Amino acid sequence: MKIQLQGISVKELVEGYVDNAEEGVVGYRGKLNIRPAFQREFIYNGKQRNEVINTIRKDFPLNTMYWAVAGDGFELMDGQQRTISICQYVQGDFSVEFDGSPMFFNNLTYEKQQQILNYELSVYICEGTESEKLDWFRIINIASVELTDQELRNAIYTGSWLVDAKRWFSKSGAPAVQDGRDRLVKGTLNRQEVLETALDWFSGGKIEDYMSKHQHDKDAQELWQYWQEVFDWVKRVFPNQEGARTKYMKGLPWGRFYNDHKNDKLNAAELEQEILRLIGDDEVGNKRGIYEYLLTGVEKTLNLRTFDEKTKLKIYQKQEGICPVCKKHFEIGEMEADHIIPWSKDGKTIPENCQMLCKMDNRTKSGK
Repeated sequence: MKIQLQGISVKELVEGYVDNAEEGVVGYRGKLNIRPAFQREFIYNGKQRNEVINTIRKDFPLNTMYWAVAGDGFELMDGQQRTISICQYVQGDFSVEFDGSPMFFNNLTYEKQQQILNYELSVYICEGTESEKLDWFRIINIASVELTDQELRNAIYTGSWLVDAKRWFSKSGAPAVQDGRDRLVKGTLNRQEVLETALDWFSGGKIEDYMSKHQHDKDAQELWQYWQEVFDWVKRVFPNQEGARTKYMKGLPWGRFYNDHKNDKLNAAELEQEILRLIGDDEVGNKRGIYEYLLTGVEKTLNLRTFDEKTKLKIYQKQEGICPVCKKHFEIGEMEADHIIPWSKDGKTIPENCQMLCKMDNRTKSGK
């Protein structure tokens, strides 16, 4: 791969700058693709964006950028955030404080405008095969520790499948979080977190394998259809998703629940009654675990209340260290607190319902 360092002025960079949001961003007389398919969306906050401009106006060196030759033009491999910050400022999209006063580019004196426009950016331009360029992109971004895992995957497996997948899962206001799905899904669209969630569920955690296999598919309809099926199932089984329920439901692994239980015979009305009962049960420490418990029957997801150390010591002394099951004596560290009447039969975590069992008997009791 051929790599060459070149100086590009801000004036050259911003010439022909056009930002069509997620449809594409170009600069450098329209020859630089600022947002290729493998790039993230713009994520700099105001302070970071302003510091780029302050660096330039003070003639301090800005970090090196990386472009790749693509046909008759270039693709920006690294430096998108800095590039867009520069172009937006010169275009007049935001102001920066100069000597205590907010100044848009057109408020600056001619001399200060020219100083910014003549500032020279250090740009490495590389030319090579697609695999060489993408491998280089991955390396330089690992060094910067800025990309998420999914953004790195997007860089490696760019293609027609990814372009369509981003339409469903990555664009602002994407269909993936519409129709109430935003109440159930955590993660930001532009950092590819929602896309990563969908891929993780659908592939069973083998995201790279799936993206590699489907990299050149014409579209991502398979993944999009799956996503819709997951949340259609959730809506049928757990239709009440409003108000306080949101904090218990948001971010749960709904795709995994769907994969394992989509064929179960589940009665929504009966489940709703159980949800209400469990939400009101003081013994349940983890209300977010209610939905998994109702699907799996595994009590540990509820983080049920346990007996405190004071109660354990009191019951141990009362039993004189004797396990009521095997009738043997044990030190307190060799015993565990157990509910005499289990929680599943309305047993409460109170001293009157506590007994100390040896670890062996406690863990074999009722198939524990």
